[in-house]
Amino acid sequence: MTCICVFSGARTGNDPIYEMVAAELGKAIAVRGFTLVFGGGKIGLMGAVAHSTLEHGGDVIGIIPEFLANENVLHQGLTKTILVKDLFKRKAEMIALSDAYIALPGGIGTLDELLEVIALGQLDQIHTPIGVLDTAGYFEPWFKAFNHSVDQGFIDARDVDCILRSENPDELLDILAL
Repeated sequence: MTCICVFSGARTGNDPIYEMVAAELGKAIAVRGFTLVFGGGKIGLMGAVAHSTLEHGGDVIGIIPEFLANENVLHQGLTKTILVKDLFKRKAEMIALSDAYIALPGGIGTLDELLEVIALGQLDQIHTPIGVLDTAGYFEPWFKAFNHSVDQGFIDARDVDCILRSENPDELLDILAL
């Protein structure tokens, strides 16, 4: 079983394309027979990717801290729900269960999760592909900042080059080479 961890937030953003592409990713994960690992919520882009994965017959593992496991947030009907003590445990469990990581456009929590796996890869603690679904060029400013850090000698170019990206969910799954 190949598990794809998708980092995404509890908001859908201002442009409907974000939610549409999140749903396309969920479908692509299900159609390929992969299992979605995500933050366990039913709202925002995390809800969109989970709903779509389930709707297309895929397995979904939600990992959610106890303090968020309420009827307003917790996604019901997942293949498996794992309750953890806090956000640190959630992130560690998501990372441990996954064979690849994809970040969707998102807020501080999503970006924190993405940076964590990038740092773990840089330190050779994980050896799994990392990708971003660059819907509407959302991550372009991030890559400009990363490249600025490369130019200033704080990041090796190879650590930026290993972050795979595409605007297309199927193409991103292809280049993750799972």
